[in-house]
This record gives sequence, C-alpha cells and structure tokens, in this order.
Amino acid sequence: MHCALHCVSENDKGCVELITVTTPEKYINVTSGESVHLQCNFSTIAATNGLTIQWDFVSSSSLSPQQIYYYQGGQAVISKSYEGRFQPPPVPTKNASVIISNMQPSDAGVYTCEVHNFPDVDGKSEANIIVNVLETPSVPYCAVHGNVESGHLVTLTCHSERGSPTPTYTWIRLDQTKTRRPVLGRTTSTGILEIRNISEFEFGEYQCRATNVAGFSTCTVELGAEVGDGVIAGAVIGALLGCLLIILIVWFIAHNLKKHKYRAVKAPEANEMKRSSPQAQEASDSVTAATTAGNLHAEADEH
Repeated sequence: MHCALHCVSENDKGCVELITVTTPEKYINVTSGESVHLQCNFSTIAATNGLTIQWDFVSSSSLSPQQIYYYQGGQAVISKSYEGRFQPPPVPTKNASVIISNMQPSDAGVYTCEVHNFPDVDGKSEANIIVNVLETPSVPYCAVHGNVESGHLVTLTCHSERGSPTPTYTWIRLDQTKTRRPVLGRTTSTGILEIRNISEFEFGEYQCRATNVAGFSTCTVELGAEVGDGVIAGAVIGALLGCLLIILIVWFIAHNLKKHKYRAVKAPEANEMKRSSPQAQEASDSVTAATTAGNLHAEADEH
C-alpha cells in the first residue's frame, strides 16, 4: 500500500504516525491556595475524531493513581474531588493543558497527561509533571521543659503543625533591647534547644523561627528563674483559692439544707401547739374556779 503522507510505519489500517506528547515544565512549585497551570501539548497527523485525553494523579503520600479527568468523543468527566476548581483543556485543539485552582498540600504529587488519537496508537503518548505545593509554616508552639533554676537542665521545644516542605527551626536569644544574642546550648533542626547547667546569664527571651522556602513564622518564650517560681506560686495560690471556694459552696449548701430540714420538723409541732392552746386554757380556768370555791367553803365552816 502506498500513502500520500510520510509514514513512520504501516499496517492493515493504513499509515500509522507516531503521536508525541510533551510538556515544557516537568517540575512546578506552587504556593498553597494558588492555581497551577499544567501544560501538555501533543502532535498527531490524524484527525482528532478519535481523540482521548486523560489526566491522572498520584499523591506524594500514596502510590495509588487517581483519574481526575477523562475526555472522549466530546464528553468529559471530572473527578468529584476536583469539581469547581478544575479547568479542562480547550479541545479539539492539540492542547491538553489544564488549570487547577486552590492548590493544597494534599494536591502535591505526580500528574500524568495521557493522549491517544486513533489510529495513532504508537509513540510517546504521556508526559509526567511533578508538582510541589509550598505552604508557609504555621505559627509554631514554644514550650519550656525542666526546672528553670541555676545548675539545672532546661529544654526548649518548638514545632509547627503545618508547613511544606517540612520547616527547619532555629533559636536565638533576645536581650532587653531586643538585640539578638547567640544561644549557649545544643540545638537541632527539629526545634529542640538544650541548655545544661543553666545560669542567670542564659535567662531572657528566646525566639524560635520555623522556616521553609515559602516563608517563616516565629514564637517566643520567656526564660527566667522568677518566671518558673511565679508559675509555681501562681499554681499553688490558684489551687488554694479553688479549694476554699469549694469548701464555701459545700458549707452554704449544707447550711441551707439543715435550715430547711429544721423548719420542716418544727412546723408540725407549732401547728399542734396552736390547736391544743384553747383546751389548755379551758382546763386552767376550771382548776382556778374549783380552787376558789373550795376556799370559800372552808371560810364558811370556820365561821
């Protein structure tokens, strides 16, 4: 069979031209919350009636590929997790590029653009793009561990919950004028500062900086003997006040219950006394009348 076009190969279906898929950027860094443009171009001799375009994604934390976009015969399907932030390619042009908005650290990984155009079934049909999502470290948490007194071991720790790539940590000491001073202790890139045999010369304000290529965040902690003693004293005073408050509440409740119980017991007795008072008064009057009559009778006998 003879073909009008220059053929790379030939089979029973006619000329077969090798399809070529390329991308100008194989590595992309994007900041969290921004959009990324994944460029994918292809060349083919055949008409694009049988064109299929597929985008797959493999997360940095998983080896399982996920199909996020598929196009064939004028119909497109977008994965639910990308709906609302995925801009499909401008088909039927020879451009399979897509745009993904609001990129998050979980979107970091390898994106694969795969294009087929029957009868061009051979050649380089896919291209990979590695995307890194950069995130500024979150405000780190600083903490003091140990007895903040001269001669003791004190450990300062610093950690950011978020940040991509993983941030590194550095410690500095600030004097009263906020001038940076070198720290006298052993530090690690994971945010740990150990000060052995601490003395008053190491007291002051310490600042930790969490840094990566996207930016940095800081936290500070005050290190001093009076701070440690104040914290302990404050805790003791707080505990004593709390106990006193509980005792007062318990006494108040018990006192009220006792008062109500006393009233409940005395109320029937008072009512009984009120009912018996008229009868007692009548008996008293009878006794008084009898006594008076007896006295008069005795005086008459004497006369």
